[in-house]
Amino acid sequence: MKSKTLKQNKVNVVTLGCSKNLVDSEVLMGQLKANQFDVTHESTKQDAAIVIINTCGFIDNAKQESIDTILHFAKQKEAGKIEKLIVTGCLSERYKPDLEKEISNVDAYFGTRDLPLLLKTLGADYKHELIGERLLTTPRHFAYMKIAEGCDRPCSFCAIPLMRGNHISKPMEELVQEAKNLAANGTKELLLIAQDSTYYGLDLYKERKLAELMQRLADVNGIEWIRLHYAFPAGFPMDVLDVMKSTSNICNYLDMPLQHVSDNMLKSMRRGTTREKTYNLVNTIREKVPGIALRTTLIAGYPGETEQDHEDMLRFVEDLKFDRLGIFTYSHEENTHAHSLVDDVSQELKIERAQAVMAAQESISAELNQQKVGKEFKVLFDRKEDNHFVGRTEFDSPEVDNEVLIDATDAYVRVGDFANVKIISASEFDLFGELIK
Repeated sequence: MKSKTLKQNKVNVVTLGCSKNLVDSEVLMGQLKANQFDVTHESTKQDAAIVIINTCGFIDNAKQESIDTILHFAKQKEAGKIEKLIVTGCLSERYKPDLEKEISNVDAYFGTRDLPLLLKTLGADYKHELIGERLLTTPRHFAYMKIAEGCDRPCSFCAIPLMRGNHISKPMEELVQEAKNLAANGTKELLLIAQDSTYYGLDLYKERKLAELMQRLADVNGIEWIRLHYAFPAGFPMDVLDVMKSTSNICNYLDMPLQHVSDNMLKSMRRGTTREKTYNLVNTIREKVPGIALRTTLIAGYPGETEQDHEDMLRFVEDLKFDRLGIFTYSHEENTHAHSLVDDVSQELKIERAQAVMAAQESISAELNQQKVGKEFKVLFDRKEDNHFVGRTEFDSPEVDNEVLIDATDAYVRVGDFANVKIISASEFDLFGELIK
C-alpha cells in the first residue's frame, strides 16, 4: 500500500560518481525547480514520490555501487515507499538494454545526454533559457564548472567516451555568464572540470582556448579562486601556465592525471607521451609557476605491468614528489582497447602495488606538510566539524586534498569566508593552524 505521506511533486535526486556527474545533477535539479517541482538532493526524509538516480559506470566498484543503489530504490518502489524510479547517467548510457532486462521495475532509463527526454517523462519542459543555472549541492562558496562534455582521447583503458561521447566544449560566453550567476549567489571559488580540460576550444574555435577562458573567468567580479582539474599531459597548452602565473585569483594548482610513467605502459595505454616527456613536462610546469601544487592520479596493475614497470612508477613518485596523489587499481572494461589484452596482474598484486605507491606518497606528503609549519596561508573555510573549523589553502581542492583545521573552541571564522592562518603543526594529510588576528 502506498504511503499517504508521499509528496507527489517532490523529487529526490541521488548522485553517484564524480564531480562531473554532480554538475549534471545540479543542472537537472535546476530544470525541475523551474518546472515547479520540489527538489531535494540525497534526502533521508523518504517523502519524495519520485527518485532519480544519476549513476556512475567508470570502474567495477563504481558500477557495483550504482547497481546496488538502483536495487535499493527498486525495493522501495515495490514496498510503496516511492511511486516512480528513474535511472540516468553513465551506467544507464552504457548498459541500458541489460539494466532494462535485469531490473525491470525502473520506470525509465536515460543516458548522459537525455535530459530533455527525462524531463518530458515527468511532464516537464527543458528550459533553454536557463543558461548555466543550477541548484548547487556543494556549499555555495565553491562550485564545480564543467567546461566541456565527452572526450576525444584514445586512452586504451578508459570507457568514458563510450558513456559520454565525443568532446564538446561549452561556449565561452555561456561559461562566463554561468560564473557571473554563481558569483551573484555567493560563489567565490570555481573548480574547472571536464574529461580533458586542456582540449577546451578545439572543436568550437579550432584552437585550444583554455588560457583565454581562464582569464575571462578570472575577470568576473566576486570570483576569488579558480582551480584547474583534469589536464591531459600530451599537448598541454603552456599558455595556461602564463595566465596562472600572472593572474592573482587563479590558484597555483594543477590536477593532471598521468596514469603511469613506464614507456611500455604509456605506449600500451595510448597516452601519446613518454617517460622522458612526462619528467620534462612536470619540471617545466614547476619552472614556469614556482610553488605550484601538482596533483596526479596513477593506475596500478594495467595488463602487462611488470615488477620493473611498478618500480619505475615508485621511483617516479619519489623523484618528482607530487603535492597530491591518488592511485586506482586497473579495472578491465569491456569494449575498451585494453580489454583485448590479458588482465594478467592479480587483484592482490594490484592492491599491493597501489599500497606501495601510497605509502611512498604518505612520506612525501608528511615531508611537504612539515615545510609549511610556521608559514601563513590564505584559507577558505568549508565547514565546522566537531571542535574544528575546516578549510583549504589555494593548493587544495575539496574532498581529495589536504585540509586546514583550527580549534573552534579558541577562535571563530564564518564558513564560506577567507581568513589568514598560521600553520602550527602538520600530519601526513592535514595542517593545523591558528587564525592571525
